[in-house]
Amino acid sequence: MHIFIAFFAGLLMSAGIAVSKMVDPAKVLAFLDLSGHWDPSLALVMAAALAIYSVGFWLVRKKPAPLMAEKFQLPTVTRLDKPLLAGAAIFGIGWGLVGYCPGPAISALTAGSIGTLGFVLAMIAGWYLARKWPLPT
Repeated sequence: MHIFIAFFAGLLMSAGIAVSKMVDPAKVLAFLDLSGHWDPSLALVMAAALAIYSVGFWLVRKKPAPLMAEKFQLPTVTRLDKPLLAGAAIFGIGWGLVGYCPGPAISALTAGSIGTLGFVLAMIAGWYLARKWPLPT
């Protein structure tokens, strides 16, 4: 049952990313281009996602545990540290260079683009390297 729910959640997110056209790097780069032809649609997608998540979180937080787990897994670290700031900067640079972040890149693999495949392979290598050599806190 856990795998089915995880699959369904991933499928739902991928469908939302595809419908909103956030799998198109040009659309994302147009959002990041504040000095050119700015496209605010990504901000609308983020705002809608945040609104839906906020309502869901508000409804679920009153429950003793999630449906498919023994307890909620909420963040325990609330301070800004070097790994968080470095990771955010690296993520932002990568996102700005190619217009992909992990979810849309994985969703866009179905288009068969060699560039997207290269990005996903580099992303996996980055995850591996970051786990092998973590930054000091």
